[in-house]
Amino acid sequence: MACVISLRTKDAVTAAASARLFAVAATPHAVAALDEVRIVELIFPAGFYNIKARQIREIARRIVAEHGGRVPGDRDALLAFPGVGRKTANLVLGLGFGVPAICVDTHVHRISNRLGLVRTRTPEQTEHALEDVLPQCYWIEINDLLVTFGQQICQPVSPWCSRCPLAARCPRTGVDRSR
Repeated sequence: MACVISLRTKDAVTAAASARLFAVAATPHAVAALDEVRIVELIFPAGFYNIKARQIREIARRIVAEHGGRVPGDRDALLAFPGVGRKTANLVLGLGFGVPAICVDTHVHRISNRLGLVRTRTPEQTEHALEDVLPQCYWIEINDLLVTFGQQICQPVSPWCSRCPLAARCPRTGVDRSR
C-alpha cells in the first residue's frame, strides 16, 4: 500500500501517510474493511489521495479474495492491481520478496541516461537496458541509490555537477546548465 501512496508524493508525506494507514489497518483484511473516506482521511495529503484511496481499498480487497490475504510475489499478478505499474511491481518484488528487479522511476531513468549507461526514451526501455548492463546483484539497490543521488546531486534542472563524485566521468547528457 505504501508503494501506491508513494507515487507522485514526497518521501516524508508517504512515510507519514503510510504510518497512519498501517496504525489503523495493518493487514489487507483490515484495509479492505475500511471505507474509502476513512482511507482518504488517513493518507491525506498524499498526491491524488482520492484515487489512491480507491485503489488501495481495491488492491486490499483483491489480495484477500484472490491471494488468500498475502501480497503476491509475481509481477503479472501485481500488475493486475489498479494503480500498479512496472515501477511499483518491481519495487514490491525487490524489497518485499528479494527478487532481482530494477525499479525505474524518474531519477533512475534520468540519471542512467545522463551518465550514458543507457540511451532510452522511456522508463520501461531503461529497465530493460539496465538489465543488460548492470549485474543482477545491483538490481534491487540501484533505485534507492539513484533516487537519493537524484534528489541531492543530479537534479533534473541545474544539477550540482560541482559536488558530483562522478563529474569527471559523466558526459552530462541533456544537461544545459549546472551548478
